[in-house]
Amino acid sequence: MESSGLTRSAVHIHPAVDDGVKPESPSFAGGTLVCACTDRPVKVRIEGQIAHNHACGCTKCWKPSGTSFSIVAVVPHDKVTVLENGDKLAVVDSSALIQRHACRECGVHMYGPVEREHAFQGLDFIHPERFQESGWAPPGFAAFVSSIIESGVDPGRMDGIRARLKELGLEPYDCLSPGLMDYVATWVAKKSGVLPS
Repeated sequence: MESSGLTRSAVHIHPAVDDGVKPESPSFAGGTLVCACTDRPVKVRIEGQIAHNHACGCTKCWKPSGTSFSIVAVVPHDKVTVLENGDKLAVVDSSALIQRHACRECGVHMYGPVEREHAFQGLDFIHPERFQESGWAPPGFAAFVSSIIESGVDPGRMDGIRARLKELGLEPYDCLSPGLMDYVATWVAKKSGVLPS
């Protein structure tokens, strides 16, 4: 039980996982992300399967209304193509590492390339629940969990939220997963010359 009296199953993380994490389809080869507009929706083609899918509690990622977490994954930048209504896209924050391109009308972040020098350069961040198709790789962990407090979540709810994430198989971290943190640290070490390139 949470301190608020809610059971773990009453803790809402994100509509894509609240009823359980759906398995990946081995035949998923990409698809089309669609914004929430009914008139002239933005459509973005993604080629291939997504990677490093996770629930994210940061305050920068787009989240569906009423949720504390986003679901976000990465794809190679060259596998992202704007198909329709790209004129509706604008960068949310040009100073951010992730250049999140959002629909000006509905606010959905469609893709976010990392363009400056960084371990994630060449990757685009996307929200896979916007796929028209099913079968994308499920989230495997939760990142920046404590950041949901910054968006207004009562700190007294955090034990119950972390318990629910674990129940869903999404290990909660207050940064990225150990594998991704190792990847970033390795990139930094090679760049500085501490490790050979």
